[in-house]
Amino acid sequence: MCGIVGLHLRDPSLYPRLGQLLTGMLCEMSERGADSAGVAVYGDPVWSPPGHATVTVLGPVDDLAIDEATIISLGATHVVHAPMPVDALLAAVRSQLPGALIAGFGEELTVLKDVGHPRALAAGWGLDHAQGWQGVGHTRMATESAVTPSGAHPYAVGPDQCLVHNGSFANHATIRRHLKARGVVFDSENDTEVGARFVAQQIADGRDVESALKDLCAQFDGFYTLLVSNRDSFAVVRDAIACKPAVIAETDAWVAMASEYRALVGLPGIEKARIFEPEPERIYAWTR
Repeated sequence: MCGIVGLHLRDPSLYPRLGQLLTGMLCEMSERGADSAGVAVYGDPVWSPPGHATVTVLGPVDDLAIDEATIISLGATHVVHAPMPVDALLAAVRSQLPGALIAGFGEELTVLKDVGHPRALAAGWGLDHAQGWQGVGHTRMATESAVTPSGAHPYAVGPDQCLVHNGSFANHATIRRHLKARGVVFDSENDTEVGARFVAQQIADGRDVESALKDLCAQFDGFYTLLVSNRDSFAVVRDAIACKPAVIAETDAWVAMASEYRALVGLPGIEKARIFEPEPERIYAWTR
């Protein structure tokens, strides 16, 4: 049992409140998963300044020395940004910290995740001060792998893209072997990482997000609710049985998704929102 939350803001006047709203949503899902948590934030001017690439590192960064780079340390999570292309910053971090876990990378994306109670982690990150136009969060109750930072969600394995998951993939080991045969490298034993890397590989092959998720539904067995975010989109899909809970709310100012309605009640204008449960295997997507 895990908790998923996501918020896609349409009204720029709400951008300064993204972190505050996301914190409230995430903490409401603490009872669905109290062993670890993570968030992905798009567009924060401190963590991901315009014109900078951002890489989030889990683990020590004492040996990291990159010209013009800024390191923001938030407990075990370190946000590194620099005015250079994403590929260049990512290569430099990997070269200098070969054993480090890369939690996320991109031009607008910052990923923070760790072991601990969601409320404590959100407070330690200062999540309520974050700004931006989109955020995704996950609280975890580990069932498929160990309680470690590498096992926490989100899984952000492509540039400015991430995935969170509630449920279980039954045939993830088989798909993992197929992806490894294509040269895909994994950071954990978590089944969710297999789904994330499958979607990322599909996008790298030229597919759009909706097509990638259709392929995932066709190839993955199990039960799941997925929320996939990119630098310009926000998408939700459930398996054919749809046994994992999910609710979507939409207004002119925002679109939000959560595992339970109670995570949405603090959003401005919720009383006027169109609220519905996503249908099985139907892909819901919103573009910036």
